[in-house]
Amino acid sequence: MMEQESGFSTHKEADTAVLVGLSHRQQSQEKTIEYLDELDFLARTVGLEVKFRFTQKLEKPDIRTYIGKGKLVDLKAYIQEHSVPVVIFDDELSPSQLRNLERELNCKIYDRSLLILDIFSLRAQTAQSRTQIELARLQYLLPRLTNMWTHLERQRGGTGTRGGAGEKEIETDRRIIRDQISLLKKRLEKINKQSETQRKSREGIVRVALVGYTNVGKSTLMQRLSKSDVFAENKLFATVDSTVRKVVLNEIPFLLTDTVGFIRKLPHGLIESFKSTLDEVREADILLHVVDLPHPAFEEHMQVVQSTLTEIKASDKIIILVFNKVDVYLKNIQDDPDALSLQEIDKMYTGKDNSSRVFISATENLNLDKLRATLIEKVTTVHCNIYPNYLL
Repeated sequence: MMEQESGFSTHKEADTAVLVGLSHRQQSQEKTIEYLDELDFLARTVGLEVKFRFTQKLEKPDIRTYIGKGKLVDLKAYIQEHSVPVVIFDDELSPSQLRNLERELNCKIYDRSLLILDIFSLRAQTAQSRTQIELARLQYLLPRLTNMWTHLERQRGGTGTRGGAGEKEIETDRRIIRDQISLLKKRLEKINKQSETQRKSREGIVRVALVGYTNVGKSTLMQRLSKSDVFAENKLFATVDSTVRKVVLNEIPFLLTDTVGFIRKLPHGLIESFKSTLDEVREADILLHVVDLPHPAFEEHMQVVQSTLTEIKASDKIIILVFNKVDVYLKNIQDDPDALSLQEIDKMYTGKDNSSRVFISATENLNLDKLRATLIEKVTTVHCNIYPNYLL
C-alpha cells in the first residue's frame, strides 16, 4: 500500500543539494551562515554534495512557502538550470509548507528534522535505537503523509467525488501508520523495561556519562579512558547507540557511558523517542560535558547541551567540563590578539554549577592524566556518599 521514498545512500554517486536558511528577528545573518555550515555538515554526513546556499532576510518564515515569492522564483530557476534533485531547509517545515514547496519546485524537499532522522537511521545499530528512530520518523511523517507518498497525489480525485480514491487511500495509510506507531510504542516499552532492569543491576558502582554537542570527540575520549575499541568518526552523530564500559583507574571502578550527541533544533519527537537512551544520562552520577573548544560557537553548543539536560531533568548532576581539542585551539589563536587564553576561559566558568574544568586533547593524549585524577576524586566522593555499603 505505502511506497515510502527511500533515504539517501552513501554507496552511490553523491546527489547534489541546495541549502535554504532565513535571517529573522531572533537570528542574525552571521548566525544563519553558522547554522547553514552545520546543515552542510549534516548533508555531507548522508552523502550529499551541497552546490549552493540561499539565504533571505524575513521577519518570520512565509506561512505558505517558508521563503518569499521572489526568493522562491530564484531558487526554482537555479534548481532547473542545475538539475538539483534535493533542497534542504534549515528549519522544520509545516505540512502545508512542504506540500507547497514540492509543488512549486518539483524536487525532493528535506527540512533539518527529516535530515537528522535520516542520519540517525543510518547510524542505529541496536534494536532499541532502531525502534526509537522508526517511531520518531513515523510520528514526523504522519501529518505530512500526502507529501511523503507521491503516488497518492496522482490518484487523488480519480472517482470524481469529493476527495476521490486518493483521499481514501491516504486515510488507509494514516490508519496503517497509527497502528505501526502503537506497535512500536509497545515494543519500545518492553525494550525500555529490559534496559531499566540492566541499569538496576549496576547498583553499587558509580556511573559516569559522556555528554556534549555532536562531533565534539566523546567517542575518542571514551576510547582513551576505557582503552577499548569504540567507533569514532569525524561525522555528525557517529554515535547513536549508548555504549557502556567498565573502567578502573587506580583500582577505582566505575561505569562509563558514551551517549548520542546533542544538536540545535533537534526534533522534539526524537528526544521523546530517545528518552530511554537518555536515561543513561539522567541516572548517571557524574557527567563529563565534552566541549569542542576550537569551534567558534562552542559557548552556544554548551547552552544547547545544558538546555537538553534541563529538559530531561539531568542538569543537577556533578559536571566535569572537558574542553577538548585544546591543541587545535592554541594553534588557531597564535595570531589572534583578541582570542581568549585558556586561563581566561577557565575563569569564565569558575564557580558555575559546581563544575570542575579540564583542558585536554583526546586525540593527542594531552592532559588526560589530570582528567583521570579529577575523575578518581569525583568517583571516590560519589561512591562514599551514595554507595557506602559497597566496598571499592
